[in-house]
Amino acid sequence: MNERSEGRPGGEAVSAGRLLARITVAPALLIVAWLVVSLPLLLAGVFRPAPTIALFVPVAALALWQGLRTRPRAGGTPRGAGTGDRPGDGDRGKSGGGLGAVSWWSTGGTLAVAGGFLVVQVVMCSEQIIVRRDPASYAQFAIWLAEHGSLPIPQMREAFGGGDGVLEYASPAFYQDGGAIVPQFMAGLPMVLALGGWIGGTHGVLWMAPLLGACAVLAFGGLVARLVGPRWAPGGALLLALTLPMLWASRSTFSELPALVLLLGGLALLYDVGEPGGASGRVPSARAKAFLAGLALGLIVLVRVDGLRDILPVLVFAGLLVARGRRTGYPLAAGLVIGAGAGLTEGFTLSRPYLRYLHASFDPLLLITAALAAATVLMVVLLKWDATGSRLRRAGAAISRGRLPGAAAVLTVLVMAGFAVRPLVQTVRRVPDNPDDLLNAHFIELVQRIGHLPVDGTRQYTELSLYWVIWYIGLPALLLATFGAALLVRRLLRGRSPEWLLPYAVVVWTTAQVLLRPGITPDHPWASRRLIGLVIPGLLLFTVWGTAWVLRRVRRLGYGPRPTRWAVGVAVVLLVAPVLLTSGGFLVSKVDQGEVAAVDGMCARLGDRGSVVVVERATADRFLQVIRGMCGLPAARTAATAQPADVLRVIGKIQEAGREPVIMGAEPGQVAPYGPAAQVIRLKTRQDGRTLTVPPGGSWGLSVNVWISRPTAP
Repeated sequence: MNERSEGRPGGEAVSAGRLLARITVAPALLIVAWLVVSLPLLLAGVFRPAPTIALFVPVAALALWQGLRTRPRAGGTPRGAGTGDRPGDGDRGKSGGGLGAVSWWSTGGTLAVAGGFLVVQVVMCSEQIIVRRDPASYAQFAIWLAEHGSLPIPQMREAFGGGDGVLEYASPAFYQDGGAIVPQFMAGLPMVLALGGWIGGTHGVLWMAPLLGACAVLAFGGLVARLVGPRWAPGGALLLALTLPMLWASRSTFSELPALVLLLGGLALLYDVGEPGGASGRVPSARAKAFLAGLALGLIVLVRVDGLRDILPVLVFAGLLVARGRRTGYPLAAGLVIGAGAGLTEGFTLSRPYLRYLHASFDPLLLITAALAAATVLMVVLLKWDATGSRLRRAGAAISRGRLPGAAAVLTVLVMAGFAVRPLVQTVRRVPDNPDDLLNAHFIELVQRIGHLPVDGTRQYTELSLYWVIWYIGLPALLLATFGAALLVRRLLRGRSPEWLLPYAVVVWTTAQVLLRPGITPDHPWASRRLIGLVIPGLLLFTVWGTAWVLRRVRRLGYGPRPTRWAVGVAVVLLVAPVLLTSGGFLVSKVDQGEVAAVDGMCARLGDRGSVVVVERATADRFLQVIRGMCGLPAARTAATAQPADVLRVIGKIQEAGREPVIMGAEPGQVAPYGPAAQVIRLKTRQDGRTLTVPPGGSWGLSVNVWISRPTAP
């Protein structure tokens, strides 16, 4: 397109559409490139700034070139536009990289929402680096990678005179595995966070969370633009950005953030591939995009191992493309298998203790994956074999003309109604059968006492999962989402709106499983991280589609613009007001502040010759990896059965090794028997509140005190 055409209104609209299409998938492509480069270097033990960035630049350039290439669609009209098949009816244009002609208001509004979200979240960003829950664990994992570039983490027993039977080296999220320390989680998020560490130190690691959150908001706007219509992209992005789970998760280092960017970006890339049966399937750029989309979706496993469950529908979809002779099916499947295989390779090599811990749920997931892969191969064979393929196609055509589409729509409503009445017929409990479950039960009992609830540590509150969703997006949004999902499944079974097939399958598959079994400690806002992974974005996608469908019907009544404007105003109030009712207070509430300065001060007080022995459980849980990763000192804890004589023996061994023993605890009385007590951390801040049966609100006080003593030489 020449400069002259760009200057005309049509050219400007196409330019805006191309920008919106490209910029909303660019974050996913960049994360793909970073993970593709980082994982081999980490496996080789050389994940350092120079080689990683040197390799990342050309790989990222290649991914962006292939992923952002545009081509004209057949007939000059974007898929679904102007056909009456979706609410985006009327957003016509030549080629906008999958969107066609788009107003600059839509593109600028979406970018403004993501940019404003980023600014607010950076200002409100938490500083969770003292290990209490997963964000600090991920941050410490990333800090170690940024400083050392390899795994596992050495125990450094030589700094304790060769170790002692009374010393232990494990802490929450950091397993003691043989002679090493192995981080609990998958390495995907820490490798992304490490880039922030190389650029800005500890604060750089923490600020990656708002950046990833803003990318997720941007990617969601891009998917809304593709599936609903570009004019709905700013509103969809704003609605997601205002939900409490999105605000909350984007202020801390949660794995759900990059996983959501990869998922939304991968689905958007698949949309941009074009109609599976059209000429685009024979264009090399379409096959490259399909491969990159599969790679993005597969690499979710490298970020979150349970992401394997979420991408199973993609495997079936790729098989369906292959069975129908679409050339994009093979690269999609290849990218998916390579990405998921990379995640599993990392898991079984660097995170094996974590997978052993998850074996009760992970082993069945592997079996389900293998069974589904076999079933997909069988489906391909049956569809491609003339004797069975023709019969299956006739059966599909009969289904589309029969009553099943309407029955599926009714079933969708009934399933949501079933989740709504679930608390009346079920109370979910889990009897602890391991130490971690027992700790969770004690924690639930504590929250129950604070909330004046019946004390029962086995309660999981899973039966309330649908009401969790209502807390965060509101009842009107949920009703519209249910309505939209019901209409969409009917359209899909009738062979319409094919661009919705995979997004619909992924959202419904994951949402049903998460609502049925969230698998998380049920205090809020903590438990909302299960919802932000896809449940809330997916339901909001259906909400926006349902809203657009209703407003289009109002406009077609022909009563003029006034009823339409009233309908739009009512929709905005009904959708935004419940969201702000829950998230409004949190929007301007800071928690987990002051931890970076407190830890930096502690490290300065500890010096560089110390071997730290922590004699109190909670302090050891919180600080063992902090001391190793941020202070650069060897750290160990005493066993629960340790006596003062044991500690004195360890002190002697440390001194014989030529190092300075440092005894650490939470109170002066715990360290004073070994030398003069000195306080190295005195932190008073706020943390997230905990609720079980009502929406989260407010915060709790948090005090962290650390004392040390330095035994003198005998």
